[in-house]
Amino acid sequence: MEKFIWTSEQVALPQLDYSLVEGWISDVAASHDRILGPLAYVFCNDERILEVNRQFLQHDYYTDIITFDNSRGRMVSGDMFISLDTVRSNAEGLGVEYAQELMRVIIHGVLHLCGINDKGPGEREVMEANENAALDMWRKIKCNEI
Repeated sequence: MEKFIWTSEQVALPQLDYSLVEGWISDVAASHDRILGPLAYVFCNDERILEVNRQFLQHDYYTDIITFDNSRGRMVSGDMFISLDTVRSNAEGLGVEYAQELMRVIIHGVLHLCGINDKGPGEREVMEANENAALDMWRKIKCNEI
């Protein structure tokens, strides 16, 4: 069985070095004492993520990622829907490169699967610190690739 499934609905699949990204995700999971189970990423547009948000979470708003957690014990597994429209608008609003914001969102879902939350008091700061640490790992991988 494949560990990673990368698909898209209503958008083009982002141009990424998926084997490099998969290695990074595995390293991040390992840094949280987790092992990888199946992970499915579905890239979509705002309309599709709003539909998923309404159907499964009864939320009526756009978001960058929705993570469905299928983890068991130390094994992280889940399905993640990522709106490339929201990733782009967030990148513009934050003044960061689209590619950097996309990587942040990709790892954000994995961090949720590792047990890191971002809704309660102080949790957003913990999530951001873990995202930043993971992005530092990504930058090191990218530097070594060249």
